[in-house]
Amino acid sequence: MNGPPAADSHDLIRVHGARVNNLRDVSVELPKRRLTVFTGISGSGKSSLVFSTIAAESQRLINETYSAFVQGFMPTLARPDVDVLEGLTTAIIVDQERMGSNPRSTVGTATDANAMLRILFSRLGQPHIGSPNAYSFNMPTVSASGAITVERGNKTKAEKATFHRLGGMCPRCEGMGTVNDIDLSALYDASRSLSEGALTIPGYSMDGWYGRIYRGSGYFDPDKPIAKFTKRELHDLLYREPTKIKVDGINLTYEGLIPKIQKSFLSKDVDALQPHVRAFVDRAVTFQTCPECDGTRLTAEARSSKIDGKNIADVCAMQISDLAQWLRGLEEPSVAPLLAGLQHLVDSFTEIGLGYLSLDRPAGTLSGGEAQRTKMIRHLGSSLTDVTYVFDEPTIGLHPHDIQRMNGLLLQLRDKGNTVLVVEHKPETIAIADHVVDLGPGAGTQGGTVCFEGTVEGLRGSDTVTGRHLDDRAALKDSVRSPAGTLEVRSASTHNLRDVDVDLPLGVLCVLTGVAGSGKSSLVNGSVAGREGVVLIDQGAIRGSRRSNPATYTGLLDPIRKAFAKANGVKPALFSSNSEGACPTCNGAGVIFTDLGIMATVESPCEECEGKRFQAAVLEYTLGGRDIAEVLAMSVAEAKDFFGAGEAHTPAARKVLDRLADVGLGYLTLGQPLTTLSGGERQRLKLAAQMAERGSVYVLDEPTTGLHLADVAQLLGLLDRLVDSGLSVIVIEHHQAVMAHADWIVDLGPGAGHDGGRVVFEGPPSDLVAARATLTGEHLAAYVGAVAT
Repeated sequence: MNGPPAADSHDLIRVHGARVNNLRDVSVELPKRRLTVFTGISGSGKSSLVFSTIAAESQRLINETYSAFVQGFMPTLARPDVDVLEGLTTAIIVDQERMGSNPRSTVGTATDANAMLRILFSRLGQPHIGSPNAYSFNMPTVSASGAITVERGNKTKAEKATFHRLGGMCPRCEGMGTVNDIDLSALYDASRSLSEGALTIPGYSMDGWYGRIYRGSGYFDPDKPIAKFTKRELHDLLYREPTKIKVDGINLTYEGLIPKIQKSFLSKDVDALQPHVRAFVDRAVTFQTCPECDGTRLTAEARSSKIDGKNIADVCAMQISDLAQWLRGLEEPSVAPLLAGLQHLVDSFTEIGLGYLSLDRPAGTLSGGEAQRTKMIRHLGSSLTDVTYVFDEPTIGLHPHDIQRMNGLLLQLRDKGNTVLVVEHKPETIAIADHVVDLGPGAGTQGGTVCFEGTVEGLRGSDTVTGRHLDDRAALKDSVRSPAGTLEVRSASTHNLRDVDVDLPLGVLCVLTGVAGSGKSSLVNGSVAGREGVVLIDQGAIRGSRRSNPATYTGLLDPIRKAFAKANGVKPALFSSNSEGACPTCNGAGVIFTDLGIMATVESPCEECEGKRFQAAVLEYTLGGRDIAEVLAMSVAEAKDFFGAGEAHTPAARKVLDRLADVGLGYLTLGQPLTTLSGGERQRLKLAAQMAERGSVYVLDEPTTGLHLADVAQLLGLLDRLVDSGLSVIVIEHHQAVMAHADWIVDLGPGAGHDGGRVVFEGPPSDLVAARATLTGEHLAAYVGAVAT
């Protein structure tokens, strides 16, 4: 036989003619079983190529191997717009989407550690109380008794039976760990009747369905002030259990206000609610630790069963690195395989740099980087090989010290025979790549082409934006600003903080740093956020449908609609694709969706409005010679000039556009759906929107997330402008360029979890570099030292 077998020749993933989002007929060949890093400025098309093309097609092909019946229950995926995709392998996507913020979800439930611990306690716990369900805070205790029908031979006979299943859910708080108390005065104005709009709950107006239900229920007179209700009427309004009623011949369900609010608002994570609903919950509801289970979520029986003096709540509250030690001390041959599996799982947490977490930590409180690393844990010990692992900026939220460890894990996955594709901006991770694909040259419509493909050395010598900036190093400032005052923090003890006393300087750029888990976010969320004049811009996801876009999210559309209305003498509502101006065929979506059952839903441009989303009559109205659809198709930079002068001069719109350009989003089009933005773009959009809030202290949580090396300088310029305009800026950051640019650094540590929680340094960056006494000091010294050599 001549040459290698044909099966060994498939060593490339070939992509030809990719046109997803802004990609312009991109063709690349990626080596398998190698580490390929995709670089390029934000919005250049990296995620479109890696996630929306390669990973999406791999997942779609795998889904097609299931029967039509099973596919009916799975998300339907359309084939990406690409001519050829060859050599794909199974793709495992580890993205930076925050983990579900369901209040019942914890680190333990999300990683199956809790399931294994429940089995362990049901086998070894003393006293023995029952099956694993007896230790689960999501399982209520259920009892039943009654007649059952038993068939024996040809006869059936009724027999009495009782049934009891012990669950671990605390009955008082229903496994939430907190109980809530609702302030009735925040629900209604007792001096008014329902018809006069007594209800002050968001969405409960008398003009909609709720008005129909409450007015037509017959339990009380809707024209009588609530203050004059009888006890019975007030009980029906507030507490009545779900009851079927008929209103105007329609069957409806009536339910009291309190159970309705608990189901619709309080069963969700408070942070996930819309801002106006969240404001109502903050005003009307007080949360406190459940007095019965002391916040453990578990019944007294579950807490009484112990192994080695610890119950399951104690074990879940331990720092995971300590839990690993505790498990090593358990010698029990009868559960040896279970103990080995649990030990491997908790050791993976430590290996990946999350040993400072505890299993009872709510999943919704993890940062984007922590959530991504938690998802990675499932794959570390996997025996699968020849798999494609796809990572979206795995170094997010990592201190330079931890990035080396993450690099080791990526190489470990590659060396097992897997293809590893990484979207990344950090030079430390780009440096370990076997192959680099650089996209650009610009962002949005100016991007979407491959500027360079080859080795890291080749990239360094190339004349691409990434190549030119790969060795960028920010120098320490010659002189730092003097504080105009201080924001005092005293005895901070949130999470792992140990009675921290620190003075954060005002009127300067102050950077909070330290290894992941050292207590930075705890200090900000527990002691700084919520103070008067403090505006916190965190990494929380932007919630918006495909109808939302930068113009609607930032409030930019309001002045634009008013300007169009004034220029044409018509109503502003005509210029909204979600209101009166919407194309009637597609309801203002611009596309028609055709559901094909188990096949992917087909999305085709609306034939009537040609994807413009507005009625033809609305497009006849112009401002400065442009119609509303043409304005929404403009980029921020174009719109800035358009609304800055001439007939379309609109100062209110120009102000918002200036802020969008300031945060580096000049290339975004005003009408681009929010669902198509990358993680970094969404955070900067949030920053632009919240810069309008009247605050004196801005707190930013890792604003360099998703930023290309070339854009970091622009961000530093923005931070300087904010400080020079008289504001105080506090930044939680790991990026050495931001640390070097700071006027004052507060370094927390020395380690993570209970090894952190202390201030190990406070002062100007030059002192931190000179002392080199902390991990941050060592890495920052090495970083700025690269300039001097």
